[in-house]
Amino acid sequence: QMNKHALRLELEELYAEYVACLDEERFEDWPAFFTADCLYRIVPRENYERNLPIATMHCESRGYLEDRVVMIRRTAVYAPRTIRRMVSNIRVRGWTGDVLEARANYASFETLPDEMTRVFNVGQYHDRIVVEDDRLKFREKLCVFDSLLVPNSLIYPL
Repeated sequence: QMNKHALRLELEELYAEYVACLDEERFEDWPAFFTADCLYRIVPRENYERNLPIATMHCESRGYLEDRVVMIRRTAVYAPRTIRRMVSNIRVRGWTGDVLEARANYASFETLPDEMTRVFNVGQYHDRIVVEDDRLKFREKLCVFDSLLVPNSLIYPL
């Protein structure tokens, strides 16, 4: 395990690179942030707090993430848009064996060419992270969003 300072820097870099990858729409690179046996879910806070299984997006492995990328690139029909994500308040919750638990707040903003920018989705990441090939990777990324409403345009990962 890394010392506290080195771990903080590694986490900051992980989240910064993750967000840059998505903001720059390098979706083919997105699955590489995860382990092969990962879990990625986007769920409303109410479902999370009630321990309900329903998720807006649910991917059970890196293969599922890769399938999601194919869907984004080949099958989705939607108006062009820009999404910007911001991550803040990264907190280390502790280690359980070789798994690091972390939390971070996120906000994403959506801009369509002929509209004002609007808040798209806000919530908290509940992450389980491991060291793989000398770098941090997400084993589980749970995106718990605060609103009960899901934007129709939830196409891209958060």
